[in-house]
Amino acid sequence: MPDISELISDLDAESEAVDALVATLPPAAWDRSTPAEGWTIAHQISHLAWTDQIAYLSVTDATSFNMALAHAADDPAGFVDRAAIEGLAPPTELLARWRAGRTALTSALATSPQDIKLPWYGVAMSTASMATGRIMETWAHGTDIADALGVTMPATTRLRHVLFLATRTFGFSFAAHGRSTPEAPVRLELVAPDGSLWTYGPEEAEDRIQGTVLDFGLVATHRRHRDDLNLRTTGPVAGAWLDVVQTFAGPPGKPRRPLRDSQKPQTTGVST
Repeated sequence: MPDISELISDLDAESEAVDALVATLPPAAWDRSTPAEGWTIAHQISHLAWTDQIAYLSVTDATSFNMALAHAADDPAGFVDRAAIEGLAPPTELLARWRAGRTALTSALATSPQDIKLPWYGVAMSTASMATGRIMETWAHGTDIADALGVTMPATTRLRHVLFLATRTFGFSFAAHGRSTPEAPVRLELVAPDGSLWTYGPEEAEDRIQGTVLDFGLVATHRRHRDDLNLRTTGPVAGAWLDVVQTFAGPPGKPRRPLRDSQKPQTTGVST
């Protein structure tokens, strides 16, 4: 079982990295559009604040969480957008709410029993999985904010959590697209931000994906189209996985379109 204190430390670090992107922005900059259609920087922070609050309810108040879940069922295609809109507020208020909410969440995760299953959208998860999911989503939405600001988020070894979720959701990703789960395994050979090689899957697998952990994470979180990155595939299953991979629960949503060369943000950064 993963060390929850290490996961919380990584979640705090990822949140602080995103916080640093917006903390000194003038109010008008919060209205900048991000690559997520219809979402500004303010929408992105509103979403993070909302999902942290919902995760907090999952850990501390299952009854209230189930009420929120039932409310979402009334509008399954639009409840995420609706929550982001309803949570909008002046930047100082919005930032303070996100900071308070994520602090409350990490405190709750730190004291939650590690062997219980927490309710969530579509599937229950362990405390460790909840923390891992929050790291992934914070990084993904932080990437959208960085893109809106024209800066590059440094790649860190915290991307291992994104890679973990991508491998754990192999079958789910195909099912979410109405496809059967392939029987052939896929081997991942990905260069980490610290220069080491991270691998997953049997060494003898014929289907392979090679490249960087950063590029794979950008595809897995639907922050880039695979055509914009330097990922190499061998075999039909590897290629099919890159077409459907997703680290988040729920339907695939609207995929990112390939960017023209002049629009491509850099995807390199310094590891920490």
